[in-house]
Amino acid sequence: MSEVASAIADPVRREILVMLRHTPLTAGDIAARFAISRPAVSRHLRVLRESGLVRDQQVGRHRRYSLVRSRLDDLTAWLAQFDAQRLDWPQRLAALETEVHRTRRDRGRAASANDQRSARHPKEDTA
Repeated sequence: MSEVASAIADPVRREILVMLRHTPLTAGDIAARFAISRPAVSRHLRVLRESGLVRDQQVGRHRRYSLVRSRLDDLTAWLAQFDAQRLDWPQRLAALETEVHRTRRDRGRAASANDQRSARHPKEDTA
């Protein structure tokens, strides 16, 4: 997991992984999307390949890179423990909604009770 985390620590490498999530790409296709040099992109691809996050395949004159999703499984599982609170949001929002309805109901009852008391005991004009 540490090797994968180190590999994705760089924003360029993370962007390369995002590019590869849907379709394999050649090194040239990947390099064309960056302002950095092709040798720099090649170094990033080598780090990703050595960490097992991408695999390459020679297709004619080109080397095609594809994402190895399974290498992200351990890191994803580890990160999920920090995401557990997000899973509680639907429950928390439902509880908030219940509390809002309860508060409105109680305010409505209090206002109704005040109106009934005022009707029974009207204030006398002292002017």
